Parts: sequence; C-alpha cells; structure tokens
Amino acid sequence: MKPMLTVAIREMRIGFRNPWAYSFLALFSLFSLALLLIHSSRVVEGYSSVTGTMLNLILYLLPLMTLLLGSFSLTAEKEEGGWQLLSAYPLGTPAFVLGKYAGIAAVLLVIVAFGYGLTGVVGQLTGKPFDVKTFTLFLAFSAGIVLLFLAVAAIVGTLAKNRWQALTYGVAIWFFTVIGWPTLLVAVLGLLPYLCIKPALAVLTLFNPAELVRLFIVVKLSGGSVLGPEYYEWIGWIRGTGGTLLFLLVSAVWIAGCLGAAVVLWERGRSRG
Repeated sequence: MKPMLTVAIREMRIGFRNPWAYSFLALFSLFSLALLLIHSSRVVEGYSSVTGTMLNLILYLLPLMTLLLGSFSLTAEKEEGGWQLLSAYPLGTPAFVLGKYAGIAAVLLVIVAFGYGLTGVVGQLTGKPFDVKTFTLFLAFSAGIVLLFLAVAAIVGTLAKNRWQALTYGVAIWFFTVIGWPTLLVAVLGLLPYLCIKPALAVLTLFNPAELVRLFIVVKLSGGSVLGPEYYEWIGWIRGTGGTLLFLLVSAVWIAGCLGAAVVLWERGRSRG
C-alpha cells in the first residue's frame, strides 16, 4: 500500500505541473460557460437541448484528454528512464500501475471539479443556476468518463513504446468509441438477423465505456425517450431500484479488467527488459 501511495503522490505532483491539463481545463470551462450563458431559461435541469449539448461536449473532450494524459504518463516513464529508477526499489508492477492510475485520476477529477465549480458559480451569478440533481449527474458523468477511459489509457501506455505511439493509439480509440461509434454500430447491426440485434446492441454497448456512461446519465436525466425502442430494456434496468448499483458494478469490473491487463502487459515487458 505504501509504495502505491508514494507513486500516486509523485504522479499528482507531476500532473498538477502539466500544462496540457490546464489547457484542457480552460477549453472545457470556456465552452461550458458559453453554453450556460446562451441558455434562455432560468434553471438548467433535466434532459434538454443545453444539457444534451453539454453532454456531447464532455463526451468529445474528456475521453481524449484522459487517454492522452494517462497514456503519456506511462510512456514518459519508459522514455525518460523513470521506470528504470523506480524498478531499482522494492516496487511491484501492480503497485506501480495502480499508483499511477490513482494519481492521474485524482488530478483529472480535481480539474473537472474545478471546471464545474466555476460554471456553477457563474450560473448562480447570472441567474441561470444548475438544478442540484442535474449538476450532480453531470459530475457523475464526467467522473465515470475519466475513471473508465483512464483504465483504457493504462493499457495504451503499457503497449506504446513512445509518446507518438501513445498519441496514435489514444486518438484511434477516441475516434472509434466517440466519433465513429454510431456508424460502426449501424454497420455491424445491419449484418445481423433481426432477433440478434438487441442482444448484440447490449454486448457492444458494454464494450464502449463512453456509450455505457452516456446511456446511464441520459436515462437518469429523464431523457430515455430520445434513445429509441432498441434501448427499452436498458431504460428499465437503469430506472430500477438496483440500476445505479449494477452500473457501478459493471464500471468496477471494466476498470479492474483494464488495470489487470495493464499490469500483466507491463510485467511481461519488464521481464523481457
């Protein structure tokens, strides 16, 4: 536990000095404030054109930000020799990977919370505040995106030999899970028999962290009607009494699986030198 905590604290110190993080923070805050200020009603609540647009903005920005910062952190250890120095100490691969994950997650969550805090304060001052439930769900949405994609970034950083490879892999994953996902989904489902569409849709959604979190938050914002009849069963279980708990369980399995794979891959690379 102590080695992991040491790595996490070290990562937080590095992360809060990273200009990339503050660039993303400025961009995120700027667009959030712009959307809030052009909003015509007095209170931002539920699923509306503004909250839908803000969800899309978050979905475009946060996964890319998380994939790049997370994967660059791990590849930098290889390029700059940090891992060679750390491996001289009694530090196991699981403690190293988990410490990196915890440290970067803390940095990203603090930055996101600051951005939302700024938006909330401006909303109060301009008479266009967020509804408490809506504001909480937006925070949960952003935290879910950060934690899930950071676990994917751990695999990317483990596989990539340098920052250029990490950039290529990260952008490719971001493109397929966020930008190209609707097209890929239609193409794949169009090849299947009608009775297989709903089961295939459920399985494919579970493999896309961006879509998984988006569906959950849209339903919680009472916007399930925009999803279409194919997601009727999703709406049912998310709105159910154990919907939130099940979502958290699926997310935890997702994160644990990705981090476990990252540990195995990093250890394999370590043994090969």
